[in-house]
Amino acid sequence: MPLVDTAKLRIHYAEGGPRDGQTVLLLHGWPDDASAWSGVVPNLEAAGLRWIAPDLRGFGKTQFRDGATIRDGSGVAIAQDAFDLMDALGIGAFHIVGHDWGGRATYHMAAMAPARLLSATVIAIGYSPRGRFTVPAYPQCARWWYQWFMTAEAGAQAVRNDPIGFARRQWDTWGPTAWITEDAFAVAAQAFSNPDWIAITLHGYQSRWELRPMDPDYDAARAMVDATETLEVPMLFLQGGADECDPPEESEGLESYFSGGYRRQVLSGVGHFPAREAPMEVAHLVCQHIRGHAHG
Repeated sequence: MPLVDTAKLRIHYAEGGPRDGQTVLLLHGWPDDASAWSGVVPNLEAAGLRWIAPDLRGFGKTQFRDGATIRDGSGVAIAQDAFDLMDALGIGAFHIVGHDWGGRATYHMAAMAPARLLSATVIAIGYSPRGRFTVPAYPQCARWWYQWFMTAEAGAQAVRNDPIGFARRQWDTWGPTAWITEDAFAVAAQAFSNPDWIAITLHGYQSRWELRPMDPDYDAARAMVDATETLEVPMLFLQGGADECDPPEESEGLESYFSGGYRRQVLSGVGHFPAREAPMEVAHLVCQHIRGHAHG
């Protein structure tokens, strides 16, 4: 995998497709890695698109350049990393597809610099206006047990003791299990051995519900997200109909927050990892969306 240095990180990424094609940035989720897109990218290449799929901060071979940097796992930090990567590669405007954590970062990017995004596709994570987290109804609280688990020190320590087992629990319970192969999980699990994966994971979830130190370098970006309720970037939202972490009913009725157009597609029988579970369908819908917004 090639790498590029930004102010904070040494980012490792995969890439493919024609160098002169429009660029699609692919941001993976948690707990996952860039291999999540392996079934999708052949279709992107066939459509003449260039794709770039980085390991997020704390995942895979992406490393912090300074040991003293706050291990900020917030969506805004990941969004800024994405812009920093594209800046370093000399790419101005691009399409973006984000899953889970990558999806939340995509919403933030649409608030931070909408002119940079020709189109956006978010997978599995419904929009939270102004990036704010609110305690959901009890059934959804039960599905989010893993988030509350990490806010207790005993739970956080359990994650430190067995990060791979903790990640596997989510794969096993967030949708139909037939899609999981041991080889696919083994590849993804290598990304969870990054020395910063635990810190980024814990901070990413703890900071949603409790006060945690945040990297002050992102204060301006956080303020921008907090001030933005309606997004203007053309948006495609893909949701697994059998998602047991964020089920379809949790992402209904959000159309009014998208002034640039919003299409929501529920994929029948698919869980929380659509790019892995239904890669051909995801690729088709993404390419269709991109074709409709090829020039912004």
